[in-house]
Amino acid sequence: MTSHLKNPLRSRLHEIIFEADTPAGKMFDLLLQFSILASVLIVMLDSVASIRAQYGNIFYIAEWFFTLLFTLEYVLRLYCIGHPLKYARSFFGIVDLLSVLPTYLALLLPGGQVLLSIRILRLLRIFRILKMVKFVGEAEVLLRSLRSSGRKIIVFLLAIVTLVVIFGAVMYLVEGEKNGFTSIPRSIYWAIVTMTTVGYGDISPRTDLGQAIAAFIMVLGYGIIAIPTGIVTAELALKKQITTQSCPECSAFGHDPDAEFCKYCGEKLNL
Repeated sequence: MTSHLKNPLRSRLHEIIFEADTPAGKMFDLLLQFSILASVLIVMLDSVASIRAQYGNIFYIAEWFFTLLFTLEYVLRLYCIGHPLKYARSFFGIVDLLSVLPTYLALLLPGGQVLLSIRILRLLRIFRILKMVKFVGEAEVLLRSLRSSGRKIIVFLLAIVTLVVIFGAVMYLVEGEKNGFTSIPRSIYWAIVTMTTVGYGDISPRTDLGQAIAAFIMVLGYGIIAIPTGIVTAELALKKQITTQSCPECSAFGHDPDAEFCKYCGEKLNL
């Protein structure tokens, strides 16, 4: 057992922060979820000029409160993990950093000439909503299924690209410039919005043959939309049940219910 696990404070903090199947962990997750939603709501309300003019000072104080709160959470996560740099480079570590970094960077960019930069930094705070992903129990299963389906989805997307290029070229020949299909790229754009059943209406076929092709593409689009769902669903059906148990050394999760050691680093799990 590593010296990290022998430290009772780190072990207790890890149980509270990373474990979702303990009373303390559930309470921590609940409070953190509420804080994330509240902070994102404040960011959205602060973007409304009339509301900001009336409650701007309150939003400013609340923003710094949540920033300090998430900063403390981020530091504690790094403290109670055996390999903090590994967590800092992970998806959740980067999201945690993005949730606090913009507020501090805004202090370093004062002055009216950089208002655009500050707006961008404010927009980055919306990434806090990504912190909610770690509270979704099936998130790891979904991610694993997407990874397993990666090649199939890539082949599917290549097939779609091929189809829209072919249909775009055909519609360019059938309709021509006089009906708005001024080039093959513009015709491909029309094929994409038609096949995805979006149909903006800025370009539409005028000839009978063009409308027949468009009808075929639209019907085909409904079938195509269902294919990625079927691929991922098939992978989901093959996945075994996993737990929310998090490794105290590398913070990895998604272990089997009967696992005693981390499948990524080999460290013994806190059972």
